[in-house]
Amino acid sequence: MVDSPDQSAPETGGVFEWVEEQIEQRDNWARRRRKGIPTDKGLLVIACMDERIPVEDALGISLGDAHVFRNAGGKVTDDVIRSVALSTHFFEATEIIVVNHTDCGMMSAPDDAVVDGLEAATDERLDEIDLNPALPSLSIGEASIADWISMTDDIDEACQTQIDYLKDHPLIPDEVTVHGYVYEVESGALRRPGERVAEQINTRVSE
Repeated sequence: MVDSPDQSAPETGGVFEWVEEQIEQRDNWARRRRKGIPTDKGLLVIACMDERIPVEDALGISLGDAHVFRNAGGKVTDDVIRSVALSTHFFEATEIIVVNHTDCGMMSAPDDAVVDGLEAATDERLDEIDLNPALPSLSIGEASIADWISMTDDIDEACQTQIDYLKDHPLIPDEVTVHGYVYEVESGALRRPGERVAEQINTRVSE
């Protein structure tokens, strides 16, 4: 689990030093929060929970490099902001990357249709249920259940909107960089939001 330049002991001499280094690395890994050790790359990733999105592979990162927050749609909710605020202010995160993706399940139906479907499946009215039983004092106030579901019409627009929102949020330090990408499940590659290359190369009109 813990990365090391060389996982094998030296052929001659220096074994004591090698063992001590391994012990120290394991201790740092196990107690990195207590020791104030930040993520290896000072990175926080917000991504969809979809099982097709290989976040680490897509970004070229490894275990230990980043805080990774995944939810349905890779949405920047208030709970995401809570985690981002903690990561940037107390765990030295200096970079945020949003990863949305094509063929997202959060684009499969209108908000109201999902609400109706959940109510039919559970035989419950969602507006009569505490959304977070562990914190019953929290509520969505006057917002609609459809807003809580938060389906998406255009994944590129949603990604860019979330980038802009994070950049302007008062709880996120100005010096933290924010970027976002759309992961194409059909190609297995990231692209910048709004840059649908297929649309540009498969039409007669070109720029």
